[in-house]
Amino acid sequence: MKIFLLMILCALSFSSSFAKDATPLADDPVTEQRLISISEEMRCLVCQNESLAGSRSDLANDLRREIRTLIKEGKSDDQIRNFMVERYGDFVLYRPPVKPITWLLWIGPFIILLIGIAVLFTYLRRRNSAVTTIALSDDDNKRIDALLNAKDERGVL
Repeated sequence: MKIFLLMILCALSFSSSFAKDATPLADDPVTEQRLISISEEMRCLVCQNESLAGSRSDLANDLRREIRTLIKEGKSDDQIRNFMVERYGDFVLYRPPVKPITWLLWIGPFIILLIGIAVLFTYLRRRNSAVTTIALSDDDNKRIDALLNAKDERGVL
């Protein structure tokens, strides 16, 4: 039984060595290169962290097929981007344009950073004003020096 399983494992490992390279879906390598350059600038609507070129979701495959069709129809890169934005909104672009509806997207992180810095300075200022400074007398300073210079039985400070 063990020999039979070993033979199956060996057969499966050898069969993977005969695997072929993936062929591009387009017959024209120029079309495929244009597809890759356009889809790398777009976000996968399912994965959201991957580009359209790198995603393997079904929607990404459909969108790449749609872009391929638009390329074959003779549309320019800007026309294809505009079509995708009209259909799916600015979210499909990794670098959405700066316009009133996306101001918060572009300026929001800086606003949050400034609010965080203001809160930190306010906290530190309140903390420093809450700490009272006590002036020590000469006797207190001498006692502190004696305690710091005293050694315990083991000879360690």
